[in-house]
Amino acid sequence: MNPLDYIVQDRKRLPYGMMNFADIRCDNYYYVDKTRFIPMIEQADRFFFFIRPRRFGKSLTLNILQHYYDVSTRDKFDDLFGDLYIGQHPTPDRNSYLVLYLNFSGINAELNDYRKGLDEHCGTTIESFCKKYADLLPPETWEELHTKNGAVAQLEFLYQVCERAGQKMYLFIDEYDHFTNAILSNPESLRRYTDETHGEGYLRNLFNKVKAGTYSSIKRCFITGVSPVTMDDLTSGFNIGTNYSLSSKFNQLMGFTEEEVREMLNYYSTNSPFRHTVDELIEIMKPWYDNYCFAQDCYGETTMYNSNMVLYFVKNYIDNGKVPQNMIESNIRIDYEKLRMLIRKDKEFAHDASIIQTLVSQGYITGDLKDGFPAVSITNPDNFVSLLYYFGMLTISGMHEGKTKLTIPNMVVQEQLYTYLLNTYNDADLSFSSYEKSELSSALAYRGDWQSYFGYIADCLKRYASQRDKQKGEFFVHGFTLAMTAQNRFYRPISEQDTQAGYVDIFLCPMLEIYSDMTHSYIVELKYAKYKDPENRVEELRREAIAQANRYADTDTVKRAIGNTRLHKVVVVYKGMEMRVCEEVDGSFNGKADE
Repeated sequence: MNPLDYIVQDRKRLPYGMMNFADIRCDNYYYVDKTRFIPMIEQADRFFFFIRPRRFGKSLTLNILQHYYDVSTRDKFDDLFGDLYIGQHPTPDRNSYLVLYLNFSGINAELNDYRKGLDEHCGTTIESFCKKYADLLPPETWEELHTKNGAVAQLEFLYQVCERAGQKMYLFIDEYDHFTNAILSNPESLRRYTDETHGEGYLRNLFNKVKAGTYSSIKRCFITGVSPVTMDDLTSGFNIGTNYSLSSKFNQLMGFTEEEVREMLNYYSTNSPFRHTVDELIEIMKPWYDNYCFAQDCYGETTMYNSNMVLYFVKNYIDNGKVPQNMIESNIRIDYEKLRMLIRKDKEFAHDASIIQTLVSQGYITGDLKDGFPAVSITNPDNFVSLLYYFGMLTISGMHEGKTKLTIPNMVVQEQLYTYLLNTYNDADLSFSSYEKSELSSALAYRGDWQSYFGYIADCLKRYASQRDKQKGEFFVHGFTLAMTAQNRFYRPISEQDTQAGYVDIFLCPMLEIYSDMTHSYIVELKYAKYKDPENRVEELRREAIAQANRYADTDTVKRAIGNTRLHKVVVVYKGMEMRVCEEVDGSFNGKADE
């Protein structure tokens, strides 16, 4: 195809990675209209607290609100909002505030040096505020400001000045919990953090001033982050805002609904070289980016796509005319560094309380989602489950035995979770050769060499299983195998507990939309016998596995997914940490070619 085919005049660009609303609106970028939520936010409590995972549109949402409420953007209202919902239904409060936006993400998170960073950021921001609104503030404001030292004193001065001038402020705080990374990383950081958020700690003093300002000129606050840890520590003893993170009303505030994704794809299908239908693209994207549910009451109704990942996919598809070879953007891997710390925390639990291990092996976890909890209680199992949920590692999947049921939302999270789970075995000197794994994966997909592949997994598992891992038994074997297969770039491993044919362990679903020349796909029935079980138990499990593999291979789900590949039904039985059976069931068959 001619590269010039991808250059289309007047086609809206994708706002991938953009957080400035004015740039999006004025420079012909595609915008998914979320402004219908502005009246709802306005009608909610004035001090609005909202948590969502990284790269879910929090900063852009704050920027939209800033442009809507800022007195200085009044003349630009029609250009920015004219054809949007809020442009047609404006509220009386529009363009009536002086806006102060604090973003903690750029502050040094090292807790022994963060005070300096906090003072510098707040100082620069407050100076800009005074310059921007000089005509609306007393003439001596600038000079007086420079007599105040530090963020706490300057913030107090600012809201008092606004009060005297009869001006009302809207305070936005982005990534208020930026320090959480440091808290999770080591015990010393936790001690320093506790010192700063309790008693006369500096961070606590800052938020005390915010609270004091709400009795004065700070009329509204909107605070965002990715975890409830910091806020719970900071606001102990007083309520700085209402947490709407689990509210059904705001489930769709950030991220995209499937309807919004379809609308975007329909638009680009009219002006770009599409090789797929909109339905086909939705089918490709859905298992990777969809399935976030942020409110118990919304379960079974609307799920949310990760907006950043959708924009990444669509931009790549339009630019190259095909599905991106890597379904996960490289930047997101940096975001998941925090997960490394979480898994280390998880490993500190007693062997029977390993939450991530249970999640991977069982397919779900249960818990009571908490609005907030102090950092010192982060390893409490319920709190830890909540933390994984807020970080986007888990999504609400209904109820189970009176508790919230939570599952891994999609393939992006699954891949990251499994990768880091395996990385923790580096503590036991486990080193997986990336070259060896790549060769084995390629041989599995293109040459049908499943013996070497599953033999390699069994060898790793046997060599590196600790005593604690052995106590977990089946959970560990199943989780380890699933984690290893998840790193195979040619397949999307599906592990389902409830299928129309009963229990299937792993279906290696071929990613034909990317690797159209693949020739092999797999159903893997994995069984586990305990060390102390009699020998005939292995044979019993083998026969069970064969029957289950045959039933599952005959389902529409599998037949539809394998395309023209040859489907292999592989049965694996472990006794303890030793693989006793690894064989192919007779009757493996080709896909569409044989129909």
